[in-house]
Amino acid sequence: MKKLSGTIFDGDSRPEGRGTGTVPRKQALIVIDVQESFRHRPYWQGDELPAFLRNVQALVDHAVARRIPIAQVFHQELSDDASDPFSNSSGFVRPMKELLLRADAVFHKHVHSAMFGKTADGVTLEDWLRHQGVAELLVTGIRTEQCCETTTRHASDLGFRVRYVTDATLTFPMRTRSGRKFSTAEIRERTELVLDGRFASVVSTAEAFA
Repeated sequence: MKKLSGTIFDGDSRPEGRGTGTVPRKQALIVIDVQESFRHRPYWQGDELPAFLRNVQALVDHAVARRIPIAQVFHQELSDDASDPFSNSSGFVRPMKELLLRADAVFHKHVHSAMFGKTADGVTLEDWLRHQGVAELLVTGIRTEQCCETTTRHASDLGFRVRYVTDATLTFPMRTRSGRKFSTAEIRERTELVLDGRFASVVSTAEAFA
């Protein structure tokens, strides 16, 4: 048994899972790693940032209007090296300045999956979601194929339904070992291919709350 905010919570309880009929599923919006750290990485490119932030902000605003809980997750390395923009001492583990968001809960993680993130009190994102009675997650954030995809797979395996909001994720071009360059559109398409119908429903921002 775990105690969260003064309430006894049974860690073995499960939210409504797949194939449970027509009962409405409680949703939560997960905003992953939308933080200043990325602007200080050598691979940073900001050309797709405005559209990405518009989509995330639209989801945040819609969630607030519908009283859907919002979890904000930050990636924080365990290093104290101030030159690492993902270390706490760098000062960059903070929200991107353009995003207006007051989350219901804030989590910090040291690995790729946001489900391992913890609050300052040590509550994991998974336990917080179960305590809220959430059955379906809307996944957004940075990066498309890394923390967002990993979180989606992990959440699905834990029994949550997932809506992967593809145009509310951001990534950057990459090169294969052979030197071939993959554009952000190609990376996004690949992620959509491997997730849709297997680990999540891939949706656009406009479709996210449909």
